[in-house]
Amino acid sequence: MTFSLIARCAQTGQFGIVISSSSPAVAARCAHTRAGVGAVASQNITDPALGPLLLGELAKAKAADQALSEVIQNRQHIDYRQLLVIDATGKTAVHSGTQVLGTWAAAQGIDCAAGGNLLANPRVPQAMISAFQSTQGHLGDRLIAALTAGLAAGGEAGPVHSAGMKISDKLDWPLVDLRIDWSDTPIQDLEIAWAIYRPQMAAYVQRAQDPTQAPSYGVPGDE
Repeated sequence: MTFSLIARCAQTGQFGIVISSSSPAVAARCAHTRAGVGAVASQNITDPALGPLLLGELAKAKAADQALSEVIQNRQHIDYRQLLVIDATGKTAVHSGTQVLGTWAAAQGIDCAAGGNLLANPRVPQAMISAFQSTQGHLGDRLIAALTAGLAAGGEAGPVHSAGMKISDKLDWPLVDLRIDWSDTPIQDLEIAWAIYRPQMAAYVQRAQDPTQAPSYGVPGDE
């Protein structure tokens, strides 16, 4: 029901994830990042609790494969879960249980990993990896390129209806947290939302750190 990519930006240290699904509000359940720690996708008959658990293990300076091994060991229903993990050094680890739905696949690249279930074909994750690695610019631009490539490669076997992107930078809260929770064109809508949000992104950080220096964007009453 899902395809996603997690990544680290080697230049900035940011962590991010993009994800899309036929189910509503996929990013609300499946996308997890933490500044300076890593990113996790917890998908396929999702247990959202696995995201914070894995980030907690990564925060102990454990490598992605070690954190994943410890969290899934003897865990009930783990055969129903698909997990993607990236650590502070950019190393990745993937778990796809024996009960993952439909056609499923995963791929790993430099500073990134992708995976999906109920896919149109098993080539989707590698298409996402290739697009991410060949795209230049902000991590958000690279993540959008990866998600778009996943859709172009076939995406999910059925139509997708939700999508999301989350990026953590240096603060406790996400630099970017954009969600399309129900749409006939969620990935295209997410790209539009990113194009609107990106020019204002730094200003929202500034508003948190020092509102006396934050710019206005012409919203009525905000002058």
